[in-house]
Amino acid sequence: MDLTDLTMTQLREKLLAGEISSVELTRSFLARITRTDERINAFITVCEEEALTAAVAADKRLAAGDIAALTGIPLAVKDIFNTLDVRTTCGSKILDNYISPYDATAVARLREQGAVMIGKLNMDEFAMGSSSENSAAGCVKNPWDLQRVPGGSSGGSAAAVAAGLTPMALGTDTGGSIRQPASHCGVVGLKPTYGRVSRYGVVAYASSLDQVGPLARNVEDCAVLLGAVAGYDPADSTSVDTPVPDYLASLKAGVKGKRIGLPKEYFLDGLDADVKRAVEAAIETYKRLGAEIVEVSLPHTDYAVACYYLIATAEASSNLARYDGVRFGVRKGVGEGLLDMYQQTRAAGFGDEVKRRIMLGTYALSSGYYDAYYLKAQKVRTLIRQDFLDAFRQVDLLLTPVAPTPAFKIGEKMGDPLQMYLSDIFTIPVNLAGTCALSLPCGISREGLPIGLQLLGKPFAEAEILQAARAFEDATEWGGKIAPL
Repeated sequence: MDLTDLTMTQLREKLLAGEISSVELTRSFLARITRTDERINAFITVCEEEALTAAVAADKRLAAGDIAALTGIPLAVKDIFNTLDVRTTCGSKILDNYISPYDATAVARLREQGAVMIGKLNMDEFAMGSSSENSAAGCVKNPWDLQRVPGGSSGGSAAAVAAGLTPMALGTDTGGSIRQPASHCGVVGLKPTYGRVSRYGVVAYASSLDQVGPLARNVEDCAVLLGAVAGYDPADSTSVDTPVPDYLASLKAGVKGKRIGLPKEYFLDGLDADVKRAVEAAIETYKRLGAEIVEVSLPHTDYAVACYYLIATAEASSNLARYDGVRFGVRKGVGEGLLDMYQQTRAAGFGDEVKRRIMLGTYALSSGYYDAYYLKAQKVRTLIRQDFLDAFRQVDLLLTPVAPTPAFKIGEKMGDPLQMYLSDIFTIPVNLAGTCALSLPCGISREGLPIGLQLLGKPFAEAEILQAARAFEDATEWGGKIAPL
């Protein structure tokens, strides 16, 4: 039996029973990374020495009966989380030499639980992308088909979980960056409500949209990881001081009597036939489980992509101004003065997509255009959020596709930014609204690629969407699969 084929819950049972040690388990995952990741490129940094030291400490905790939910469990985090004394690059040349002097709050909470961090995962540079092709560390490959993208920006996180390189991972979601790669790689990924998980120590892309969330092989593991990192953090001014429920306690509550809304704007004529078929089959499954299916409308959906790419790029332009070769960033050249040094550093340090978004955002914030673009986008954002709040007065949760198509081929959309941006058409509105959503496997395309189903919940209703996801997972055959590498 290969330990790396097991889910986190199964591994925890073996640890608690004394059948395996954390050191043995950690070595198994490190060995699998060595055998496999050369083909996938999911990791930017593998923390072998640090992981084995943490595993020894975890075994001592287990022996002493000091056991938390993740004690002894290996996991990995997206390379956007600051990690003490470990390089944090955000997939960018400009941070190639940056070693953080502290842990992000989410990472610190994992360490407090006794989790063993085995590495930092590849991603689109500064989380800007939908395919994990925009990384200075190279493109991440989908373990279901190495010629295809894993989705982005948390593509390394999704690919690593799907390939069995880690039982679970943390990612971030600004416009679908957990849910879309989870869908393309056949794993479970949850974007919590804005403010549910601390962003302290997470390198900012778009501060009003970014949110930390879990990726795992199944719903139960996803719930455990969310519970480990969720909760108020005074170090994050956007963190919300609201109780964190026991996500596991009500996980098997089912969906009987629940009203599930289908937003008519999400079921478009251009939806891929395999995606449409899989989502329609999922709807029938929920009907059999006793849920009531109701059509609803989110009338401002058509404006979401344009709204997002004004707000997100404007915030990115502001956030990335700090990478100048003085305060942060690898300095390139001296030139003829400060401005020349800035230009050389940023030209060499940032990739094309990051430069594109900085320019878009700077333009949207510039004098004479602020009101016409950024301010108007913020007003549209309010309308989009109100659409969701109105819909949730009629239904308990919403059901939609995650992406218009299964995973596309590497290079297929790199020359057409608009087509790339439209990959997130079904995920972006949730970030603008600030509520929660989850992707879980619901089918396989004719080409053997995973297809994801999206469940959207009311603000801070992560427990409800986890319940609905678990009910579907229990009733079908799609959950918990490892990619057939």
